Amino acid sequence: MCLDSVLSPSIIAGMMQKTAAVLIIGNEILSGRIKESNLGFLAAALNECGVKVAHARVIPDNETIIADTVNELRAAYDYVFTTGGIGPTHDDITTASVARAFGVPLLRHAEAEARLRAHYRHDESLLNAARLKMADIPQGATLIDNPVSTAPGFMLGNVFVLAGVPVIMQAMFDNLRHHLEGGSPTLSRSLEINLPEGTVAAAITTIQKDFEKDVEIGIYPLFRQGELGATLVLRSIDAATLSAATHAAMQAVTALGGSWKEI
Repeated sequence: MCLDSVLSPSIIAGMMQKTAAVLIIGNEILSGRIKESNLGFLAAALNECGVKVAHARVIPDNETIIADTVNELRAAYDYVFTTGGIGPTHDDITTASVARAFGVPLLRHAEAEARLRAHYRHDESLLNAARLKMADIPQGATLIDNPVSTAPGFMLGNVFVLAGVPVIMQAMFDNLRHHLEGGSPTLSRSLEINLPEGTVAAAITTIQKDFEKDVEIGIYPLFRQGELGATLVLRSIDAATLSAATHAAMQAVTALGGSWKEI
């Protein structure tokens, strides 16, 4: 469940909806060594809270780039979610970069350190300087619980800093949901049609213009059983408007001699 916070709402089509940017950090993502999978989870989970992911970016482990990008995005969107770069190694620089973005120092967080010490109590020699670095948190930040591997993420302003490992990131997100103020979730309807994109493009463009403030329409190619078709995906935060746009698309496809199936 997503509860109220102090952040002000965005207004889209006369209805309240929050927006978010996802910032994926890591040279290993850009090199292709690790396949990114966090964006899809966050987009779906945030939509359930009435928060629309309106922007996503992948950037390298570079303190200046991270800090500048965080400042750019936190000014433009209600929420910013970062993934990656909060571990114990030399290239885990997201925490320091976010502190730089906000102009605050990194401080050893007593509660974060206590959690790490409890986690390694069976062998305190494992809690070396590198792992203790994960208890250094920007001044003024609030911890985000990590039930998987203990080392916490944190929130500062409207920025939520999460781990890059998907199972840890997802567990962290579940522990921050209650800090989010949601608006209207985005609804969607999809039509499979037996006409190619080029055949329906003009008609769908007209429908998009008619509903441009309230509905997003995507056309995606579909190849099935040797036949070329398309999938129409319509999205809106208002069910009645979405229904009207979908009906208009159905009529347009029929008028062009095609058929449709809702999926």
